Amino acid sequence: MATLTFPLFPLGTVLFPDGVLPLQIFEVRYLDMISRCIADGTPFGVVLLTHGGEVRTPEGQERFVTSGTLASVHESSASAPGLLQVVCRGGARFQVLSSERRPNGLWMAETELMEDDRRIPVPSELQGASEALDKVLASLHEVPEQRWPVQPPFRLDDCGWVANRWCELLPLPNTHKHSLLTLDNPVIRLELMHDVLDEHGLITS
Repeated sequence: MATLTFPLFPLGTVLFPDGVLPLQIFEVRYLDMISRCIADGTPFGVVLLTHGGEVRTPEGQERFVTSGTLASVHESSASAPGLLQVVCRGGARFQVLSSERRPNGLWMAETELMEDDRRIPVPSELQGASEALDKVLASLHEVPEQRWPVQPPFRLDDCGWVANRWCELLPLPNTHKHSLLTLDNPVIRLELMHDVLDEHGLITS
């Protein structure tokens, strides 16, 4: 598979394919990165921080996992000078082959894209997870659509899509979420989410 090179944004969160990621950008390295991504219509990579903070400090250096998710900017607005608010959507997953930190602090990575989840219908024994998610989505009708944590199109019959949305919505440790992200079998990912929902009494059928 061909390799791709793009900038990385190490964050204290895990982005899943088709997920929604609002960001408030104020560091120069990321203002430049996002502006270039918007102008060129190119994505950047979101990776989970394992050491250091999202904001650059003189004494710290980020360390991060070696796999993540592409993010594309869908909305942007400058609410003040030097402050950019963007809403991104998750794309393909990737594996970092090598990375290098530039003098301005921006990480660039050579990567290989991972295969997308296969579209697999939700089996009958896992329908409870899909039905529970449908109820969550129905409860959002009074909230403006642009603020929904899950954005259409809704694919409630797709194992990977349902599993990914629960991975985002449930308060799981980020290390656990990242492990779920890297699973190559969407049915297993949904089974694990179904078990968590069942343990918390969120499966009603």
